Amino acid sequence: MRVERINYKGWPNSLRIRNDTVEVVLLTDVGPRSIFYGFLGGENQFHEVTAHAGQTGAKEYVAYGGQRLWVSPEVERTYYPDNVACLIQETSGGVRVTAPVEDRLPGTHLQKEIEVRLDSSGSRVRVLHRISNHGRQATQLAPWAISMMAPGGRAILPLPPKAPLDMQHLLPVGLFALWSYTDFADPRWRLGTKYIQLKQEAHPSGLFREQMGGIFNPAGWGAYLREGHLFMKRVSILAGACYPDHGCNFELYSDPDFLELETLGPLIELSPGQTVTHEEEWSLWRVGGEGDVPLGEGEDWIDGVVLPRLAEPTA
Repeated sequence: MRVERINYKGWPNSLRIRNDTVEVVLLTDVGPRSIFYGFLGGENQFHEVTAHAGQTGAKEYVAYGGQRLWVSPEVERTYYPDNVACLIQETSGGVRVTAPVEDRLPGTHLQKEIEVRLDSSGSRVRVLHRISNHGRQATQLAPWAISMMAPGGRAILPLPPKAPLDMQHLLPVGLFALWSYTDFADPRWRLGTKYIQLKQEAHPSGLFREQMGGIFNPAGWGAYLREGHLFMKRVSILAGACYPDHGCNFELYSDPDFLELETLGPLIELSPGQTVTHEEEWSLWRVGGEGDVPLGEGEDWIDGVVLPRLAEPTA
């Protein structure tokens, strides 16, 4: 693994972390954010907002792109701007990037941190998201890790296992959280027996430009398939925990520019001086080429091709 400082599209203090397979670029002039994840020398699996490249110091929230750390529930403080320089620390196997305490008025008194740990070979990346409370009062929140995926793909989330009705299956086993603009008549959705899928389209034909939905996902993984690449992120599930948005630990959002594959930690009361950590694991595979993961459609393809990748965290 190598770490080097580079100028990434106008941000002169970006950090490039790479091994023999993949590379990750972290922004430190703003953020913390992972702006790039992809195969070495290949294309970015994340969406980048071209108009925002190289910007710093804005007073309002700026999207930028990539992977960001937010605070759920989604209210005004969620959009606190992350437009100033961060502290950089090299760690064993990676890099930690810490933003200043959010104390500009009105202020949240929270401090966000992203630590990226890359395996010495293969595609696996561990991403630790931390939120610390530097205020004088406890606050209720959940860490919310959001990957803005490059356009033109489709997201895949697994549903809870199915079983016929009997005395052992009288209670619900899952949920689907709806937003005011969630519309299952929109052809971007594919609601199947085992999986939910959502496509990103530049010119959607549905009633709304945006679509969003959330589930409690006991399997703890979500995937994004796009142009010869399969991206997967995984999280641990805390049994019995209260998750935000009526109980969601995975959410999907799509509009004409990108798709977001999102994970959430449990909703907690974060006391002054406390820190909460939310960890994701990323992996990446090539799809459809000779010697790569075979390309396909439908739930049988997901069963036969995507699920086996859960046992193969590296490329």
